[in-house]
Amino acid sequence: MAGKKAAKCVVITGASSGVGAATALRFAKSGAHLVLAARGQAGLNDIAARCRAAGGEAHVRTVDVTDAGAVAQLASEARDLLGRIDLWFSNVGVGVVGRYEGVPIGDHAQVVAANLIGHMNDAHAVLPIFLAQDHGTFVNMISVGGFVATPYAAAYAASKFGLRGFSEALRGELSKHPRIHVCDVYPTFVDTPGIDHAANYTGARLSLPPGALAPETVAKAVVRLADHPRNTTVVGAPAIALKLGQFFVPNLSAAMMNGFMDRWSDKAEAGPDSSGALFDPPASVSGIEGGRRHPDRRRKAAAVGVAATAGLAVLGVLRWRRA
Repeated sequence: MAGKKAAKCVVITGASSGVGAATALRFAKSGAHLVLAARGQAGLNDIAARCRAAGGEAHVRTVDVTDAGAVAQLASEARDLLGRIDLWFSNVGVGVVGRYEGVPIGDHAQVVAANLIGHMNDAHAVLPIFLAQDHGTFVNMISVGGFVATPYAAAYAASKFGLRGFSEALRGELSKHPRIHVCDVYPTFVDTPGIDHAANYTGARLSLPPGALAPETVAKAVVRLADHPRNTTVVGAPAIALKLGQFFVPNLSAAMMNGFMDRWSDKAEAGPDSSGALFDPPASVSGIEGGRRHPDRRRKAAAVGVAATAGLAVLGVLRWRRA
């Protein structure tokens, strides 16, 4: 009889809520041994308790990924606690919404520090461990914002486009190590508490479009990468359409999004400007779901979104052939 499959040893940054928390819980259900990291102690304790109840082993560490030394210590402690690291999920993501010139430059800098430099810190800390043990999977949470520019979130776009290039460079450097993988995950809109944590300088309350994904949907894709690593995983849209659209008509989608954001900010319910949880973690438990999803509208919205993305790609091909 075949032996029992060894439990996965997993580190997740940004684990206190949203996709990170959903992924932790899904790994825990398979008996994984976890080290969960984030800035907020309350959220970490909540998710760790859920993971233990689900059958996993969970340790928590409060870490700000913009602190390279703290991330290096996290990696060292995780290796000592778990014995090895099979998968590191670099999941921290923050945002600020508002016209570029209307947002304090310090807020823009913090978004880039967390979303780009933080992920680079994660990789810098864990890659030596992967190389020493000759295996490991680094999962980089990016979002379709790495393919499609996001007006009203310029720093977010800069960080996500940067992450895509960073991952591609790492894969080149690691090409002679077939058991070490760098996997990118590109979800569309996801209904997490992150929208409540975002800094907001639009003068309007933030909302999500119809068709937002459940965090569990993204978590399922991340967990699958532990056994079936792949370079690119797009959740909620066809990867080829995104790539073709970006190649052939890179400015059209951004212009369309800018028009949508202009109309939205004019009509949305008024709200105060705030830096949200950009500089300090939430004081209380946030949980996994954001509570804004409308599952009954998801299928229709997803179909429209896929058709629109594919249409942009086809339009680009036609324009290219006529040039």
